[in-house]
Amino acid sequence: MKVLVTGGAGFIGRWVVNQLLLDNHEVWVLDDLSNGEAQNLAEFMGQENFKAFIQGDIQDGPLLEEIFKIPLDICYHLAASINVQDSIDDPKTTFNNDVVGTFNLLERCRSRGTKMVFMSTCMVYAQAQSDQGVSEQWPTKPASPYAGAKIAGENLVLSYYYAYRLPVVVLRPFNTYGPFQKSSGEGGVVAIFIQRNLQGETLNIYGDGTQTRDLLYVEDCARFVTMAGYSQDADGHILNAGLGRDISINDLARLIASSPEQIQHVPHIHPQSEVPKLLCDFSKAKSMLGWEPGVSLEEGIRRTEAWIRDKES
Repeated sequence: MKVLVTGGAGFIGRWVVNQLLLDNHEVWVLDDLSNGEAQNLAEFMGQENFKAFIQGDIQDGPLLEEIFKIPLDICYHLAASINVQDSIDDPKTTFNNDVVGTFNLLERCRSRGTKMVFMSTCMVYAQAQSDQGVSEQWPTKPASPYAGAKIAGENLVLSYYYAYRLPVVVLRPFNTYGPFQKSSGEGGVVAIFIQRNLQGETLNIYGDGTQTRDLLYVEDCARFVTMAGYSQDADGHILNAGLGRDISINDLARLIASSPEQIQHVPHIHPQSEVPKLLCDFSKAKSMLGWEPGVSLEEGIRRTEAWIRDKES
């Protein structure tokens, strides 16, 4: 197939591109490099099926018109403003990127009949109340403009399925980690903890550290994303992906730190937007796609640490 990946130079995007190339599809990448890095795609540049890296913005209408002259089968839409604190500080930029940008792409997909796979987030959910996990039926709670913009994007995407029968699927992966994730900034707690531990620095935990996360290894996430695009059964659906096991940030720090003395708690930067418990029920993706995670948290941490060590050696 001919496939466009927006945000393909980002952390998860890079692995989605990798999986698509392994599956022998022709791939174009669009990324403005506001969060991604061209270096993430370096190893693909010489491959026959890696057709082009286009540095540009999903809000650039003429550029999108040019790109969609390619008879694209699927648009994997991962480009977004993803930082919760940035969305609180500057909600307009997040809205324009995550809602207006998504609309721009949907209109091009509609005109060409191109399927869209929309990358949303587990941060749209209200907290889990039990150990049963959060299914796709769970209530949403937009506790930040980022989550609000993602819910708006989801609804817009699904409206094109109902109004125009455009094939679309909405994905809500839980917290994803692994090689190529930045070890600074927000959202990369595993990478940040590993990096700081290797440098003998403190592992700083926001708040009391009892908040839990369901941590999904990035190659498992990339398989999930691509499989959703390949499946006609998934059209019009929302799908979760996670490990099905949550861990408190305190326990995660203890798993990674060389000594307990390295762990310290610091004031939370946005306690009002914290989701106290996230645990994924991925049974729908398992039954619909035949997908399930293959990498345990311990193994994923080992692989991520090995990559960070190698990168810095």
